[in-house]
Amino acid sequence: IGSGFIISPDGYVLTNHHVVDDADSVTVKLTDRREFKAKVVGTDEASDIALLKIDASGLPALRIGDSNKLKPGQWAVAIGSPFNLDHSVTAGIISAVGRSNPYANQRYVPFIQTDVAINQGNSGGPLLNTSGEVVGINSQIFSNSGGYMGVSFAIPIDLAMNTVKQLKATGKVKRGMVGVTLQPITAESAKGFGLPDTRGALISDVTPGGPGEKAGLQPGDVIRTVNGTTINQSSDVPPMIGAMTPGTRVQLGVMRDGKLRDYTLTLDELNEGLASGTGSRQDQGGAPRGPSAKSSNPLGLIGQDLSADDRRQAGLQSGEGVGIARIEGIAAREAGLQPGDVVLRVGSTAVGSAAALDRALSGVKAGQTVMLLVRRGTSSQFVAVTPRADNGDSDGDDE
Repeated sequence: IGSGFIISPDGYVLTNHHVVDDADSVTVKLTDRREFKAKVVGTDEASDIALLKIDASGLPALRIGDSNKLKPGQWAVAIGSPFNLDHSVTAGIISAVGRSNPYANQRYVPFIQTDVAINQGNSGGPLLNTSGEVVGINSQIFSNSGGYMGVSFAIPIDLAMNTVKQLKATGKVKRGMVGVTLQPITAESAKGFGLPDTRGALISDVTPGGPGEKAGLQPGDVIRTVNGTTINQSSDVPPMIGAMTPGTRVQLGVMRDGKLRDYTLTLDELNEGLASGTGSRQDQGGAPRGPSAKSSNPLGLIGQDLSADDRRQAGLQSGEGVGIARIEGIAAREAGLQPGDVVLRVGSTAVGSAAALDRALSGVKAGQTVMLLVRRGTSSQFVAVTPRADNGDSDGDDE
């Protein structure tokens, strides 16, 4: 059981994807107690939107507002059926907008966070402003108990209506794709890349043949603006790009080597797994252990040249990457590096052998932060390492 609302007099109803997902049949009950069997026009799991159609006309429809005008502190009202208590109304304020929800796999939704009481059964119901206009669709709560704890998330109505338009036309939703993997910028990585602050999205991987690669983007670039809009954090990018249709021309403001450059590209259609998103390192090894040679670089990393089979298993090209056979440096261990990781770049310099790794690290001094692009399993991510003057192996343990 969930909630929903009428968006047009001819019987179109909006609710959440998870409310009707895998349902054999869907029944819509109106406030006047009439019941209709509904047709599912289409659903979109990525935005958690479902569009239904009932055979009725002359229905009262809610007015659609502008979620882009919402600001924290404004009052909001939710209507739904918590615990099957039909047409319950709760009120609260907008807590935040453009929120990335770390507890849901919905990176294309810039959620509206509220403190409006939402519980099981509220999903799919409208979030209204004080003018009675729909500004969001109540979708999720953060809870340790299963009940309301003061943090609720709603899908912006502007995003929802864009989804509705595509579902009506084709029954599915198409999203734009740059073809890069992104990660957040920390204070350490900002220092390592010489950035003025931590704003932006750090590119850790570029999809071969994708729009990003064709435009000249590369790992280590930092996206600072999208079509002139400032990017404050990496989670800002997927909703912006995902809201655009394939074929759209996009201008990215990118920081590289301390200079801001403009790149123009044409978006491809999103193929899940190759989308703009936030990458994460997986706990898998990608290279064999090497000989117990003494480190000849300031980070205490002993490199191991990769064989063609090693590279094939790690999804790398010929001459790309060097394995970590052993770690003697304390700072590298504390940064989370492990034997079996593969180093692809030192800063903006690509490395493909143990000798190249040593050369790239030769000038690093104690207290200087260096950025390593590291692959673990099939995921790549930049790791900041700051060697100390006492950066030798403290206990002689290879692990």
